[in-house]
This record gives sequence, C-alpha cells and structure tokens, in this order.
Amino acid sequence: MLFVLGHVVTNRFRELERPQTGRLKDVVLMATVTGFESLRIPSKSDMKQFAELFEPLFLGSSNEARRQAAAALSQCPQVPEAVALLIGSMPISIAAIFLTRSKAISDRVLVSIIRQQGPAHAGAIARREDLSPSIVDALVEHHQSAPSANRSNDEIDRSAPSPMPAPATAADREEKLREEIKALARAGKRERNDAAQVQPVDELHCALLMRFARSGETALFAAALADALGASRGLAERILLDVSGQQLAATLSALAFPADEMARLLVALYPHLSERLGGGSRVENLIRDIDQGASIERVEAWLRADGKGARPPRHEGQFAENRTSDPRRQETRPAAGHGNIAQPQRGVGRR
Repeated sequence: MLFVLGHVVTNRFRELERPQTGRLKDVVLMATVTGFESLRIPSKSDMKQFAELFEPLFLGSSNEARRQAAAALSQCPQVPEAVALLIGSMPISIAAIFLTRSKAISDRVLVSIIRQQGPAHAGAIARREDLSPSIVDALVEHHQSAPSANRSNDEIDRSAPSPMPAPATAADREEKLREEIKALARAGKRERNDAAQVQPVDELHCALLMRFARSGETALFAAALADALGASRGLAERILLDVSGQQLAATLSALAFPADEMARLLVALYPHLSERLGGGSRVENLIRDIDQGASIERVEAWLRADGKGARPPRHEGQFAENRTSDPRRQETRPAAGHGNIAQPQRGVGRR
C-alpha cells in the first residue's frame, strides 16, 4: 500500500521544511490524497485503507487543505463511498467542486446528499454533466419541498385576487423542472470550459512540489502539479515529458512559483540543466528568458485544451542536444528537434 500513514509521516515528510504543528495534518492529508491518486487501479484493500486514513486527516485539517483535497479527488475515477459522502456533506465552499465534477460519486450518495443538505448542495449537483433519472427525480422532489415562503412579495400579490390559471398536472410540473435542471447543467458546463485561469500556487503545493522533485518521485510530482493547476494528470505528465524543462519552467512561472526555488526544482527533475553554458548554467539561461505574462497565456491555453480533451501541447526542444541521460526515464524517448512533438507515454515516472 503506497500511503501507509506511519511511513508517509516518518520517511517522506521529515524533511518537509519543518511545517508547524497546525499544518502537519494539512501536509499529510495532501500526501495521502496524492498517494491514492497515483494508484491506477486501487484494490478493495487500497480503498478501505484510504477511507480509514482520510476521515481523521480531513476532519483535522484546515478548510483550505480540505478544499484542495476535494478538488484533487474530484478528478479520481474511483473514490470510496464513505469518502465521497464525507466530502459531499461538507459546507458548500468545500464540497462544490467535488459535487459538480466527480464521476466517482454513486447515485445513492448524491441522492442522500440532496435529501440531507440544503439548496446550495442540490444546485451544485444540478450542474453535473450527466444526470441520471434518479438524480433528476431527487432534485425535483427537493425543489417541490422547498418552502413557498422563499418567494418574494413581488411574485405574489396577496391583496387582490387574480384569475386562477388552469391547473397544471404533476407530470407537467416535473417535466418543466427537469428542463430547468438540464439548463443549469449545460450552463455549468459552459462556465467550466471558459474558466481556465491560472491561480498562484499556495504554500502547501510549493512544499509538495519541492519535496517530490528532490526525491525524484515524478508520479507524485505530476499529481501535485495537476492539482495546483486544476488540470488532468495527463496534462501534467505531458508537461514533464519536455526534457528541455521549458514547458515546466513556463508552468512554474505562470503559477508564480518562488523564483529562488525554481532553479533547484528544475535541476532536481532535469539534471542536465545544471551544466555550464557560457557565463552561467542552462537553468539560469532558461529562467532568464521566461516572460511571466506570456507563460500565463500559454498555460491557460493548455488548460482550455485540456478541458476540451484536445491534443497535448507541442514539445519545444531547448538545450536538448548532447544532453546527459536522465536515470529516472524508464523508456527511450525521441530526441527533441525542430518540429518534433512529444507524444504522451503511459506510466511516466511510475515506480
């Protein structure tokens, strides 16, 4: 099992910039989530162990760490039912992204959340891309049970009678509500596709990215990078495939990664960037040529393409000729050159 709690705390995070006691559970929570993400096909034992570890860490962590964990798990194809119910029952500021995006939540859990939580949770579920008949029925039931007192006085004139409209049948009302729910779902999908802005990386993700880069754990690094970007794991892995380091450098610049740490991180992942070139090193020349504004535009374009399932970003070779071999690479990749495109490879950096 990849993320047994004792080993995670003792072996992997002893050197993690000495987090304060109040932050320790945040760090271990994200490491546990990242470890679970790295399992391509988790077994029943993996799911059970993760659920047992997750609940106390999640409940003991800060709201920011809970939001980060919910966002990361919203991209996992499988999540234990107990974990899905726990996250989905959190306040909407934490649960929203998970309820809206996760494909791992069963209909049973969604129906339970609709019936037990408030309108905000039902609204988030209504924005899911695919709504099964049972979910639509639960949303209709929730809508019909909402108190009529929520309507404004402008909607109802109590002082004067008005002609009574022809009574609508129950089937008519349900059909109208179904159409409204589907419209909400379509609007939510368009909003997600348009929202591809890069947000500055937070302190927790900085620490995780540095830790995984230094230890050479590229699979965990890719998972943490995807979480920081709010992108798919595939996009993060394709960024790492560019062994020139140019795509990762642009990504880190867009994330406003600390400049004094960027060179160390890039050299840890791509050792050949430490070679001297002219009056400085390759990594220094690489970072010096980066324009943050252009990097942000570039990464946001990748995120938009990632949301639409488009082709990966082009491989742009830089300092690739005569580079030293990278011992972490598990298979031979084509040399970078003009017009070459890096194709995604399965299992990049997996141990």
